[in-house]
Amino acid sequence: MMKPKSTVKLFLLAALTFSCRPQDQAAKEQAQEPVFAKGEKITNDNFTGTAWLNNLVSADSLNQNAVGSVTFEPGARTKWHSHPAGQIILALEGVGYYQEEGKEKVIIRKGKVVKCPVNVPHWHGASPDTAFVQIAITGREKGETVWLQEVTEEEYHQ
Repeated sequence: MMKPKSTVKLFLLAALTFSCRPQDQAAKEQAQEPVFAKGEKITNDNFTGTAWLNNLVSADSLNQNAVGSVTFEPGARTKWHSHPAGQIILALEGVGYYQEEGKEKVIIRKGKVVKCPVNVPHWHGASPDTAFVQIAITGREKGETVWLQEVTEEEYHQ
């Protein structure tokens, strides 16, 4: 016959095991869901590869900042470009690249923040084998993004 203390311990262990499973599963499922929906597939020629944009905030007369969530498939990236009022990139998921003209490419991961200087040509996107999700906060008070040339394969893979 089991001792009362052993029975209580066994009961508590079983209760904790069964009560935690649904919560653990729900937490795992929630962790796998993106923070923001992918949005619309980008169809202009300012990107190489496949990327999606979810416009979260449009610039207007009260607030000149545009905010968008961009999801890059592996290997996808922007063209070289610059912003007359700068840009801030917040990395949400995956592995991305960021490079300013004349500087080394930087690897960016979840939690990294990149401040793109005013009028400095740069590009950003996913690494070759991992998707990348970012929030881009772009000042529009001094004008729209200035799109430049494509990032060459050599530049991308350096």
